[in-house]
Amino acid sequence: MTKIIAITNQKGGVGKTTTSVNLVAALDVLKKKTLLIDFDPQGNATAGCGIDRHQLKYSAYDVLVDNLPVKQALCQPEDSQFQVLPSHTDMTGVEVELIDVKMREQRLHTSLQPIVTNYDYIIIDCPPSLNMLTINALATSDSVLIPVQCEYYALEGLTALLNTVDKIKQKLNPRLKIAGLLRTMFDVRNNLANEVSSQLITHFKDQVFNTIIPRNIRLAEAPSHGMSIMQYDKNSRGALAYLALANEIQRKNI
Repeated sequence: MTKIIAITNQKGGVGKTTTSVNLVAALDVLKKKTLLIDFDPQGNATAGCGIDRHQLKYSAYDVLVDNLPVKQALCQPEDSQFQVLPSHTDMTGVEVELIDVKMREQRLHTSLQPIVTNYDYIIIDCPPSLNMLTINALATSDSVLIPVQCEYYALEGLTALLNTVDKIKQKLNPRLKIAGLLRTMFDVRNNLANEVSSQLITHFKDQVFNTIIPRNIRLAEAPSHGMSIMQYDKNSRGALAYLALANEIQRKNI
């Protein structure tokens, strides 16, 4: 059965896109059929997979606004088996385009129905804000993976996000659950990071993934080469961490 996971945090700069791209790449290494949906108008996940946003014929915008069949907009990154529904700067206009459309919160869910069973996992990279794109992603997903950087304001932003997830669950998607909180860009030498990590475990217990994504130079370099960490340096600490995350997701049947 296909698992649809939205990766989101209303706070920017927490490793959301890094996690989206590299989790998909890790699942690909584990021979899982995977689709990455880039729902962020910045298109960083698209670029991070080596896809030129300026050469796209179609994107997720055409799927949402013009009812283009998803299959026609899919891209295949080089040397990978996973597929990508790319983003484009036009995505910034989706909210306005759909303002008078009935069931606009369900556009993605409806669009995916013809292809959803083709995949083991569908991973959605959401924008760092609560807008119509994020609502569509949450209304479609089975679970939400929340990347968290262990810093001073981490817990404050989490409360608002969890309230949002609860509202979506009540009004649009009763099956939505929290897949887990993922500690990202973690430096074990940083006292504050360790303190916030402990607070997360105290507050959220088994909702915190055992896997921790370290602060890693190779992981930071990979997007500039249009590569996932699995392509750029599969033996790096970052690559091993995302493989561990993919295995933990499978083991927990998320």
